Amino acid sequence: MSFYDSIKTYADLHPKPSNIQFQYGTAGFRTLGALLESVLFRVGILAALRSKKLDGKTIGVMITASHNPEQDNGVKLVDPRGEMLEAAWESHATTFANAPSSEAFIEVVENLIKLAKIDIFKPARVVYARDTRPTGPTLVAAFEDGLKAIGADGRNEGVKTTPVLHYLVRCINSKGTDEEYGVDSEDGYMKKLSGAFRKLVAGKSPAGPLIVDCANGVGAPTAEVLSRYLGDLVPLKLVNTAITTEGALNNACGADYVKTSQRLPPSLSGILRATQRACSLDGDADRLIYYYMDERNQFHLLDGDKIAALVAAFIVELVKLAGLEDSIEVGVVQTAYANGASTKYLSERLPVKCVPTGVKHLHHAAEHYSIGVYFEANGHGTVLFSTTATAALIDHKPSTPAQQTALNHLINLMELINQTVGDALSDMLLVEVVLAHKSFSGIEWDALYSDLPNRLVKVVVKDRSIFKTEDAERRLVKPDNLQQKLDELVRKYDGGRSFVRPSGTEDVVRVYAEAILRPQADELAFKVAGLVYDFTGGDPMTRPREFL
Repeated sequence: MSFYDSIKTYADLHPKPSNIQFQYGTAGFRTLGALLESVLFRVGILAALRSKKLDGKTIGVMITASHNPEQDNGVKLVDPRGEMLEAAWESHATTFANAPSSEAFIEVVENLIKLAKIDIFKPARVVYARDTRPTGPTLVAAFEDGLKAIGADGRNEGVKTTPVLHYLVRCINSKGTDEEYGVDSEDGYMKKLSGAFRKLVAGKSPAGPLIVDCANGVGAPTAEVLSRYLGDLVPLKLVNTAITTEGALNNACGADYVKTSQRLPPSLSGILRATQRACSLDGDADRLIYYYMDERNQFHLLDGDKIAALVAAFIVELVKLAGLEDSIEVGVVQTAYANGASTKYLSERLPVKCVPTGVKHLHHAAEHYSIGVYFEANGHGTVLFSTTATAALIDHKPSTPAQQTALNHLINLMELINQTVGDALSDMLLVEVVLAHKSFSGIEWDALYSDLPNRLVKVVVKDRSIFKTEDAERRLVKPDNLQQKLDELVRKYDGGRSFVRPSGTEDVVRVYAEAILRPQADELAFKVAGLVYDFTGGDPMTRPREFL
C-alpha cells in the first residue's frame, strides 16, 4: 500500500463531523471530546510530519482540556525542546483539522509536504500522553491510527500531567548532548525535583503539612507519587483525588475554580484550619493557586501575581548574594491582567515587561532575560534560565562561603524548576522553598503588597473581530473613539485602570477594571461593560441589568 493509500484507508475510519470548524489556538484544539476523533487522527499525521521535518526529532502530543469541564477534551503538540508548537505550524494544524473529506485531507497533506519540503522517508518519532477524561482512550486510539497510517514510531506514556509530557520531550531530544535535561521517565522527573528540593530546604524547619487540591484530575496520581519521593520534607495532604468519579473533574475545585470564584473549594471547608496554607492544581496540573484562611475565617488568595512577586524577589536576592548582579539580569513578564499593585511592587525591584495574553508571548519575552520569571494571574508560569545565565552560574568562582551558598541555591533552583512549561507541582515546591528560606506563612507572603480590588466582566458582542488592541492589549485602537470614552471614565476613579480585549475563543470581550476601593472597582467594570455593549449596538432589551 502506498504512502497516501495508507493515510486514505485510515482517514475513512475517522470522518470529520460536518458543520464544525476547528481552530488550533494557544491551548491547541479544545472542544467537546465526542467531536474530536477526526482531529486526533489528523494530529497523528501532523506530529509525524513535524518530526520528519526536524530530522526525526521526537515531537510530543498531549491529549487534555486542562481546566475545562469533564465533557471537553483537546490536544496540543509539543516541539523538541519541550516548548509549544512553532507558531507557523498552528495554521497547518487548523487546515488539517478542517479538510471536509478524506480526499481533501490527502490534498492538504500533499501541500504541506511540498511547502515545507518534508522528506517522507525520514523517521518520525512521537511521544504522547493523556489526562484522566473519559473520552481519552477513544481519542488515543484515533491518534494511534494516525501514527500507524504514516508509519511513525509512537511511545505511549499513558496517563500523565501536561508538564511531565513536556519534560519527557525535552529529555528525549537532549539525551547525550551538552544540554541533557534529565532522565526521560516519570521516575527521572520525580528524582530531579525531589533531589533539588531536598538540597534547597536542608537545615530549614519543616513548615507542617500542605493541603493540595488535585481538581480530581491527573495531578492526583502524580502528586501521590511525588509525595512518596518527598517523604516528611513537606507532608502533602491530597484532596479532590477522585479521578474515576464521573463529573468530578474541575467541578467546584481546582485552580481555575478558586481563582475565578475567589473562594475555598467547598470540599476543603472543615479541613483547612486558620492560617494553614493550601494550594489548588488545575485539571492537567500546569496551573497553581495558593490560599489561606485568616483567624477571622476570611479567605485570602495567593495567585500567579503573588507567586511571581515571591519568587522573583527571592531570585534577585540570591543573585546579589552570589555576587552575580553584574552578569545576570533577572526580569519579570506579566500581562495586562496582572494586578496593578503587583506591577508596582515588582517594578521597584527589577525590570517588568507587559506582553499580550497567552503563554507563548510570556515564554518568548522571558527568554530575553538572563533569568526570566513569568506567571499569569491564573497561576500558569515558570522561570527560565538562559544559556548565558547557566554558564555564568557554572563558571562563577565565589569568594566567600555566603556567595558559595547562594550560588548552590541558584544551581539547585535550575534543577527544581520545570523550564519547559508552567508546572503546578514544580512551582509548588519552588514556593515551598522560598517560604522555608523566609520563614513565611501565607500571612507574611500576602503582606508583600495588597492587591487592588478588581473585577472581570464578560460582554457578549455580535462580532469580536471589530476590537483591535495595542500596547500589550491595554488600549483599544478599534472601534474608533471607544478608547477615548473609556479614558474619560477611568479618570473619575481613584487608582482606576481598565482595559477591554476580545476573547480568543468566543464572541465576547473581557473587561478588566481595578480601583483603590472595591465598590469603585465594581462600578468602573460595569460602567465600561455598559459602554462597550451600547457602543457596539447591543440590544437594549437584552442588556444585562448589572451594566451601568
